[in-house]
Amino acid sequence: MTNGWIDIKNTDMMLIMGGNPAENHPCGFKWAMEAKRNRNAKIISVDPRFTRTSATADVFLQIRAGSDIAFLGGLIHYAIENNRIAKEYLVNYTNAAFIVKEGFKLPEDGLYSGFNAEAGKYDLSTWNYEGIGGPGGQGGAAGATGHAPEPTPGKVGGATPPPALPANVAYDLTLQHPRCVFQLMKQQYSRYTPETVERITGIPKDQYLKAADLFTSVRKDGDMKKVATIIYAVGWTQHTFGTQIIRTAAMIQLLLGNVGRAGGGVNALRGHSNIQGATDMAGLYDSLPGYLKAPVPDDPDLATYLKRVTPASSKPAPWNSMNYYANTPKFVVSLLKSMYGDAATKENGFAFDYLPKAGQDCSWTHIWDDMYNDKIKGMMAFGMNGVMIGPDTNKNINALKKADWLVVGEIYQDETSEFWRAPGITTDEQKNIQTTVYRLPCAGFAEKDGSMTNSARWVTWKYAAVPPPGDARLDQDIVAEIFLRVRDLYKKEGGKFPDPILNLNWAYADAAHPPLFQVAMELNGRALADLKDDATGQVIKAGQQLPGFAWLKDDGTTMCGNWIYSGMWTEAGSQVQRRGTEDPSGMGVFPNWSWSWPANRRVLYNRASCNVDGKPWDPDRKQIWWNEAAGKWVGNDVPDFKPDSHPKDHMGPFIMNPEGIGRLFAPIGVLADGPFPEHYEPIESPIKNPLHPDQSNNPLVKKFKTPYDKFGSPEEYSIVCTTYRLTEQYHYWTKNNPMNVQLIPEPFVEIPVELADEKGIRGTDKIKVISARGTYIAKAFVTRRLKPMMIDGKKVYQIGLPIHQGFRGIGEDEGRNARTPANLLTPAVTDPNAHTPESKGFLVRVEKA
Repeated sequence: MTNGWIDIKNTDMMLIMGGNPAENHPCGFKWAMEAKRNRNAKIISVDPRFTRTSATADVFLQIRAGSDIAFLGGLIHYAIENNRIAKEYLVNYTNAAFIVKEGFKLPEDGLYSGFNAEAGKYDLSTWNYEGIGGPGGQGGAAGATGHAPEPTPGKVGGATPPPALPANVAYDLTLQHPRCVFQLMKQQYSRYTPETVERITGIPKDQYLKAADLFTSVRKDGDMKKVATIIYAVGWTQHTFGTQIIRTAAMIQLLLGNVGRAGGGVNALRGHSNIQGATDMAGLYDSLPGYLKAPVPDDPDLATYLKRVTPASSKPAPWNSMNYYANTPKFVVSLLKSMYGDAATKENGFAFDYLPKAGQDCSWTHIWDDMYNDKIKGMMAFGMNGVMIGPDTNKNINALKKADWLVVGEIYQDETSEFWRAPGITTDEQKNIQTTVYRLPCAGFAEKDGSMTNSARWVTWKYAAVPPPGDARLDQDIVAEIFLRVRDLYKKEGGKFPDPILNLNWAYADAAHPPLFQVAMELNGRALADLKDDATGQVIKAGQQLPGFAWLKDDGTTMCGNWIYSGMWTEAGSQVQRRGTEDPSGMGVFPNWSWSWPANRRVLYNRASCNVDGKPWDPDRKQIWWNEAAGKWVGNDVPDFKPDSHPKDHMGPFIMNPEGIGRLFAPIGVLADGPFPEHYEPIESPIKNPLHPDQSNNPLVKKFKTPYDKFGSPEEYSIVCTTYRLTEQYHYWTKNNPMNVQLIPEPFVEIPVELADEKGIRGTDKIKVISARGTYIAKAFVTRRLKPMMIDGKKVYQIGLPIHQGFRGIGEDEGRNARTPANLLTPAVTDPNAHTPESKGFLVRVEKA
């Protein structure tokens, strides 16, 4: 979330897509209802189903699953055509005025400039800004005017260096240059007319225009006081273009000037209490803690790696950019010191060589594909039911059959630990499965302490309510014992490269039972030598906890396990255990309740809550502002900005970007599949893409080649299926709890009345939902919450499928259902940026069982 749960109460307008917070986040959704009650805020609910969120909405639109970019692109088109934009914000706080290099091509045919069909990827060199002053964009008289130089016809350059952003960017503040970002964006979405949106999404034109008018009304007649928020969940992420859906939402919010403002932003609703924390701590294979880029084999040493990952400023010459990621060397060196302690020295590149350097894709679907292809021989699964979570359950089960060993840490026997007992596997087949399965009884959530980071980035400490029962053990104790035993083996037997294990820093009071508060202190970081701030005279003694990441150094005198968490456990004590209920602003900031990263800021990019002169757009919702007398930024929140940067400096509010501004156009190195989002059809779709039928899908989507990677055609599978969660169940755990099972005793499938009539199906009839990959059996829930849609002139049905039941659990063990996991149906294709599988829109057919 750029903002936070409580901040939703400050909004005037909510667009809720790809999520159903009334059912999946009922506690947090109270803030949306408070905004309706106290501010007369409006809710627009866009969903394939009429949900409980939809029931609270002022406008509900039923959308075809997987057509979100068409919907959002249409909003961009509508806002521009009707002048519902934040002009001052747009010109000064985004790259709308930046001029893009000659040779860049928009995807009228479905492909951007630079596509290499043989390699299956783009050459990104044209996805860049026009520089001024030659290589690197340094200097040059043209920089004073900001106009791009005319290209020299026929001129051929020398060797092409690796593409980089120019230091001095050409720009046009009038937004009239044909290659400025604003004009390219306008051209890109000129195709997304209400008529085209209707063809793709199935939303009638009149209904769509009503929603577009309502959402953009916050900028009607140039009003800048009102603010809108966009709220989403995994209904957006789980597509082969999920990252680009979210990008489109961010573009809308930049276009309307809603980012950085109370009640605004782009807000992701996390489905579990600590998913945000997991990604913060490098839950993704291609990142290090704090979203630092992971090393790759082409990084032979620390200097090469830092040169690759540390951005240089790229901006118009008169503007300033804080470019905070220029501090990457400080973050990385401090991380290496926290990991390897005294073994990390300046002479050995702070033990950079100890870090693994993945030379291949190690994301979720690739792990299972590699296991199926005998490249991975073992797996440790803790709190992750891989067979159930999918996609393509059959493939995952057959991959585990090929593994040598599997370790599962859980509180229940689950489908992953019992994959060998999946329906359809005979006793004779079980005898031939050679995988050794180790079950480790773990502690449940109420039996352990530690921090949790929620959707709003608030890091809050929780306490154990009861001790683990029987032989169940804490997660960190299990990890510690495995590590200590492996280290002992390396000490005893040596190895090809034992150094990273032997030198790993493990300085806990009890090595076998690491106290999590000590881990938290390690994440915060401490001084390894005396430090002094020359500006203030403040001194931090060696061994003391750091006040925050501003103190981190790249010379080895600081250690910090995660730079964005620096400040969570300072010399003053634990900030995450605070429970102060004071809220002086009345805006839900609660600055002394727990702690939020970074630096206890509640709203990111909050400099954008003020105009260029440093005055709040809305004086009634003041977040921060420029105090001329004090010569610094002050306010109700922690300024996300250089504290003493005068508004006249024209420093951009988006301090993490090299440009200092928000990106409407994503230049080289940001996304793999396009600098502007483009509508592509899901891999399985009932129609060809109306925008470009010859390039219907995202061209960068990877399809695996095992016998289980099969895809359906609309001729055989014509119904769109989407998956979702229920309030009464918590993912795959609570089907082991009698009370939850009593609430939802067996699985069901939501199908439209009209489809049921066509198939002769009545409520509670058992039906089969069949995809190219498997069959799901459950009772029919015949409903009017889903209706047939006209998609590009074709009648299309959608059905909804809850994900919770599988082949282990109370109901399953008692034979109350067919024991078929929902992800038997889903395809193992992923987004090329975030590598998230496409489980929210695929094709099936329906039959009576």
